[in-house]
Amino acid sequence: MAAVGGLALRLACTLATALAIAPIAAAADERVVFPDSVQQGAMVIGKVPPGSQVTHAGRTLRVTGYGSVVLGVGRDETGPVQVAVTRPDGSRHTAAIQVNARDWPLQRVDGVPPATVDPPPAIAERIRREQAQVSAARVRDDARADFAQPFLRPVDGRVSGRFGRARVYNGRPGSPHSGMDIAAPTGTPIRAPAAGVVTFAAPDLYLTGGTVLLDHGHGISSNFLHMSRIDVAVGDRVEQGQVLGAVGATGRATGPHLHWGMSWFDVRIDPQLVLERAP
Repeated sequence: MAAVGGLALRLACTLATALAIAPIAAAADERVVFPDSVQQGAMVIGKVPPGSQVTHAGRTLRVTGYGSVVLGVGRDETGPVQVAVTRPDGSRHTAAIQVNARDWPLQRVDGVPPATVDPPPAIAERIRREQAQVSAARVRDDARADFAQPFLRPVDGRVSGRFGRARVYNGRPGSPHSGMDIAAPTGTPIRAPAAGVVTFAAPDLYLTGGTVLLDHGHGISSNFLHMSRIDVAVGDRVEQGQVLGAVGATGRATGPHLHWGMSWFDVRIDPQLVLERAP
């Protein structure tokens, strides 16, 4: 009888401990966690209670089953970035993320083919049409969370152009640089920095030459420009490290290199900051 009584006591204690821990775990699940501050060009990953509704900049953000959300902070964002969260129980929380300004040096790029800097009307229309196709591929909002894995460099080499720098082409001001340029010999394999699905692939765009877009889910995508060879097709599922194609100098380029850009929908983000993100 003493043994039975001891077992009952142990079961009662175990149940009491579980009941005591349960409210703490439930309370922990209600937390909304975003960084206090980020840099311009950052990819921001936050944590909310699963089942929450999250909005930012007029957009409803997709939430993973375990409560992760992602958004991008543009080059010229001044902040604070506001993220509104409605928990499943109806309670609300607004995260205010401070944005740290960066210095954007001027970069001069000479020797670019003149027709790519000041194109005639027919070429300008082709550029507009091609860029519209690329932009359309960036609107996907798949449930895949490939963006959450640590990213790897797609190519080893010297960084010859950094995100955000104001550029002057052949003495004429152009748009700020939208990605990271990595100098490497023509034919160097380009590997997927993270898993994803190919949403665009074309060998000969006027400005960007061989171009591939890889969607990492939740609006995060990578683009790879100036490729000499493309080894994937639209719809392909690609794993991290898989070869996408090869480095080249196609389109508007003065030498062989990979332009690796990243976006959150139409917001350009800095691949270097994504590489530096803590796992």
